[in-house]
Amino acid sequence: MGMLFVVAVLLFAVPRAQAQQAGQRAAATENTLATRAAISVMQAGGNAVDAAIAAVLVGGVASPTSSGIGGGGFAMVWLAGKKRATVIDFREVAPAAVDVSAFEHRPFSDAERGKYVGVPGEVAGLWMLHERFGKAPWKDLVAPAIRHATQGFPVGRFLGGSLIANKKRLVIDPGIASVFYPGGKPAAVGQLVRRPALGATLQRIAAEGPKALYQGSIAAELAQTAKSAGGALTTRDLAAYKPVERTPIHVEWEGYDVYTMPPPSAGGLMLAETLRLFSKAELVRLGRQSGAYQHVLAEAMRGAISDRMRFLGDPAKQPADVGALISPARMAKRKARIAVDRTHTLPRFDLDEHGTHHLVTADGAGNVVSLTTTVNRTFGAKLSAKSVGVVLNDQLDDFTAQADVAPFGLAQSPNRPRPGAKPVSSMTPTVVVRDGKAVLALGGSGGTTIATNVTQLVLTSLAFGLTPAQAVAAPRFYVPNSRATLLLEKGASEALEKDLRWRGEIVAPMPFTSSAVQIVSLDGARRAAAADPRKLGEASVK
Repeated sequence: MGMLFVVAVLLFAVPRAQAQQAGQRAAATENTLATRAAISVMQAGGNAVDAAIAAVLVGGVASPTSSGIGGGGFAMVWLAGKKRATVIDFREVAPAAVDVSAFEHRPFSDAERGKYVGVPGEVAGLWMLHERFGKAPWKDLVAPAIRHATQGFPVGRFLGGSLIANKKRLVIDPGIASVFYPGGKPAAVGQLVRRPALGATLQRIAAEGPKALYQGSIAAELAQTAKSAGGALTTRDLAAYKPVERTPIHVEWEGYDVYTMPPPSAGGLMLAETLRLFSKAELVRLGRQSGAYQHVLAEAMRGAISDRMRFLGDPAKQPADVGALISPARMAKRKARIAVDRTHTLPRFDLDEHGTHHLVTADGAGNVVSLTTTVNRTFGAKLSAKSVGVVLNDQLDDFTAQADVAPFGLAQSPNRPRPGAKPVSSMTPTVVVRDGKAVLALGGSGGTTIATNVTQLVLTSLAFGLTPAQAVAAPRFYVPNSRATLLLEKGASEALEKDLRWRGEIVAPMPFTSSAVQIVSLDGARRAAAADPRKLGEASVK
């Protein structure tokens, strides 16, 4: 409850959460320093890819609750010159010696939290982005993160609230405690914090590229740290890691080309299925703030969640035919089952994701990056390689337990843990194109709320014409995995709740307030960017 209270209080005063002007460059991230790094890189001649790389690395230093080089993620890139969208998948993978049977008995104890650690992909993924699409020198992109790690950065309000709310869990790790709990107390908002060990690691990465992390002494330290808490990560796993370039899911909708994330994420499937179910006219007729609108969207989302549980896993281990899943014929059959006065409930199951940091960058040439990076829960596995300053992820917790797919009639989960497998994610980096030009880019953080949030904001923007600032400020709903069927953010009217209940929804209040969406609009002469006030980010257009 402490974390929820702190974040809720902080939401009332959020500086620089939105920006709009006729500038050429735009960035929206969850951290002020990351946004400024992105804009500075582009002002110095770098492109949107360069800006995203710099912002990710700075975010991992100054916003470590959500991301860092001990984690991984996905990047959706729109290449203006080629009029092409592509995805770089740098999601973590399970080590070769992962203890598969252990994942049926979660949660793990603190002494065994290393079992959650997957092979981190962030550095390898950023390097692939740079090598294929970047423009500025690699070392220049790592430099801002090095500077903030070595010279220090002021604790932001979201980080400060997290340190207070999660102190009991975080101080178990000596590396985290020594940096963020000086004298045993949480670093206060505005207090300068230095991460010299991480700065030294970043300096090596700037000079040597990804081999600095995936080979040699740093790799050995990461493996030993995971092993000390029961993990299976080895130096061989690190040396073998490779990011993957993927083809996005592509849906045409009302004159727009929507490019979103394919497996191993389920977020893009939810967005694509929802777009295939409803036309703009149907949604506008229902009305954006009506109970009927929220109900039919929730029905679409529940169908997508069921498809996630039944069909999606690591495509290298268990391919899914996404084209067949979102086919017009299949969606027409599903739509016929959706009624404005009836609710389909999901089988009860556990699907639990947490952290993440999403950012969007756009340059003057029309290139756009929508990138989500994560260590999963707050400070990942709460396990740091102290001498190198890297906090390890707990991403393997995203594998699905057998008990959770039994209600869906499955003998085994397509998202079960296997050596070298990537767990399914909810991350939904998305770019919307019209007439060959990117007009909207967005994505979110907040675990399983990501897909529902991004779906709502895509429709809010494309069907109802809200600006980025209006879109991120608007109340949202969430489809949970158990108990209630619909969670509403604070401020929902009694009339709305009554209407939803009439339609068969079991309504409850949203218990968390830190799921966030970052969004940039490039439609028309003016560019606009907004950072979600729920996570105290910053947007800039210059």
